[in-house]
Amino acid sequence: MTRTGFRHGVMIVAFAMSSAGSGYIDSAYARDTGFSEQVQDTVTTAQLPRAAVKTLRLIEAGGPYPYEKDGIIFGNRERLLPQRQRGFYHEYTVAARRARNRGAKRIVCGGPLRQTSNCYYSDDHYASFKRIAG
Repeated sequence: MTRTGFRHGVMIVAFAMSSAGSGYIDSAYARDTGFSEQVQDTVTTAQLPRAAVKTLRLIEAGGPYPYEKDGIIFGNRERLLPQRQRGFYHEYTVAARRARNRGAKRIVCGGPLRQTSNCYYSDDHYASFKRIAG
């Protein structure tokens, strides 16, 4: 096996191990092969909790938001969402019942403000995302 062939084989094994059940393509593998990262799980608006649907409506309206940090830039440091330039993603809190703080549920939207066609839902504080599909 050539050195290049060995490297490619290692990348395939590394990809399979790192992405098994994770719902996204590993960043190093994506760069090497030209694949783009993606969230594979989706959730429809009808499947979202009521509070998340309310948050989507607030995003479309441009606010007012109940939490001071709503609308701030989301850095995508976890690299679970497709890579974009800084400032592309913004995060919004999904209100949690009886929570003393913002809780763990968030909606992250990419693109222009007030646009909800490129949004993702996380119910575990960015450990995983589901793309919101209509």
